[in-house]
Amino acid sequence: MMLEAKQEKLKPAQAVERPGTKEMLNYGLGFFGIILVWTLVGSFLTFYYTDVAGISAGVVGTLMLVARLFDGVTDIGMGTVVDRTKSKHGKARPWIIWMTLPLAIATIMLFTVPDISMTGKIIYAYITYILLILVYTAISIPYKTLLGLMTQDQQGRSMTNVYTGIFTMSSTLLVMTMAQPLASAIGGQLGWTVVAVLAGIIIVTTSIIAFRATKERVGTSSTQPKDDVPLNLGLKALMTNKYWLIITAYCVVTYTVNALLTGAGLYYAIYVLGSGTYFSLISLALFIPSIICFFFIAPLIKRYGKRNIALVVSVIAIFGPLVKLIDPTNATVFLAGTVIQGFSLIPVLTLLYAMINDTNEYGEWKNGFRTEGLINSAASFGMKVGTGVGSALIGWLLAFGGYVGAANEQSTMAITMILTLNIYLPLALCFLQVFLLWMYKLDRNYPIILAELEQRKV
Repeated sequence: MMLEAKQEKLKPAQAVERPGTKEMLNYGLGFFGIILVWTLVGSFLTFYYTDVAGISAGVVGTLMLVARLFDGVTDIGMGTVVDRTKSKHGKARPWIIWMTLPLAIATIMLFTVPDISMTGKIIYAYITYILLILVYTAISIPYKTLLGLMTQDQQGRSMTNVYTGIFTMSSTLLVMTMAQPLASAIGGQLGWTVVAVLAGIIIVTTSIIAFRATKERVGTSSTQPKDDVPLNLGLKALMTNKYWLIITAYCVVTYTVNALLTGAGLYYAIYVLGSGTYFSLISLALFIPSIICFFFIAPLIKRYGKRNIALVVSVIAIFGPLVKLIDPTNATVFLAGTVIQGFSLIPVLTLLYAMINDTNEYGEWKNGFRTEGLINSAASFGMKVGTGVGSALIGWLLAFGGYVGAANEQSTMAITMILTLNIYLPLALCFLQVFLLWMYKLDRNYPIILAELEQRKV
């Protein structure tokens, strides 16, 4: 029987507890530190390796893909670990406090490549990047899972995601506008190490606050098996959860675009627009739609739903690369196109994690058990794969174009590859984003699903 056909037979779902505004804000504050690392690595690590550490672009591209694929695999394992964690603090919260200091240390190590042989640098890069991946996974998966455990209320999740988006955007802007100027002002290797140390201090501080201020409210469903759900059963359930499949594919595409825009943007600023200082302006322009959106997003979500908002702004974003093509070497035109393309960030900053966690209720409705950790980790796998693909494409296409790190000028082919990374590839992927969101229609069925889950508990 279709979900719509059941609507009149089901009583409305009982009101469920939602976190207060202070708790939502503190949850978002914790994300400030976590996203600080994500943005620092995603936006500057490729440039740091090629232009500071002196590692070739092709080697860096391969490292990015290998490490991110490994990252995705560890996500699945960590999701299972979270689902099986039992402590007085819950199953997601304790990992936040356990992993915050290791994450800070790993971040500093990542941006401190020693002055040794090229082979030694490459080995060091692989070891420290994989170490960071392991620690980052061990804190980020529980943190994303925590959103689904704080409340089942769809509006409560949406509002928590909105508050999180404010801190995510602030963290991302801070890194993208300040990291490169600060590192350059200090100079060389030391500059980037200082940036990493400052990031580490912020990570520890915000994680401790988030751990102390949040609460897990969502327990085990009455339909949930008493024993832990086996990994093979959980994975099988994911493969039959159509909305999770759609949102995970959207994560892959979206994070590929984000990796291209942030990771290749500095190369574009230096070698096409003529100055690395443009990168801060590009970063700011990318977030202008999201900054404006935060003043209107809450009532819009309540009236139109997350999916509809995400679909509309993604259609608008398609016109961004088209505007850039008018004159790719004109900074004003490029910035205008960047503002338009920034609409694609609105779903990522304000809606995505709530949409991912909503698929957990659909999975429980369909299969009879919950796997919050696995759902979030598997969706995170899509994000990591997308980031890895985007970062790898940067390294590989730069190498294909004959890019020479820290050179005053680049070849015509290298410039063409920089244009491809910043304009042509993102344009193609924008259309795919729209198609995936068009297929995602969980919002309209969610109240029915939640009502039936409540009835099963009776």
